[in-house]
Amino acid sequence: MNSTSTTVGILITILLLVLPAPALATVVNSSPQEFTVKHTLQVSGSASAAYQTFTAQIGSWWDPAHSYSGQASNLSLDARANGCLCEKLTANGSVTHMIVIFANPGQLLRMTGGLGPLQSMAVTGVMTVTFTTIPAGTRVEITYAVGGQPSQGLDKLAPAVDQVLGTQWARFTRFVDTGKP
Repeated sequence: MNSTSTTVGILITILLLVLPAPALATVVNSSPQEFTVKHTLQVSGSASAAYQTFTAQIGSWWDPAHSYSGQASNLSLDARANGCLCEKLTANGSVTHMIVIFANPGQLLRMTGGLGPLQSMAVTGVMTVTFTTIPAGTRVEITYAVGGQPSQGLDKLAPAVDQVLGTQWARFTRFVDTGKP
């Protein structure tokens, strides 16, 4: 092993020790007709505050690269039954990303819809977000279950969806803890 690779190895080890632990993420199941991804993260503050940030400030922490308009500030989430995770587009256009089907502030948010490219596929997606008070703050668990036609090869999409959602939840965690996504 040369000195350059040794130095890189030491730097990686140091970064792993000083950076906060990433959210626990996994593809729970995967087949051609369905997949489920689950992410568990921890944020500072109360469950009520985390819920409020997740819903009322989604345009502040969502990654604009994963929006149709390219501007996260165009996103809004009306956290009530039949409320919309929506996005404003130019020329009075709009996108419904998900519809709220269950809202219990500070505890649970459940929405249905296909995110991103899933929207144009014959699939149903249900995202459940739970907020649980723990001694160090709040544990947030996000489960996104998607099902549809076997010909869609949903098992091939699961890792990409898991990765994109993981990016969103990392931004949410940073925003709650630091005020910056």
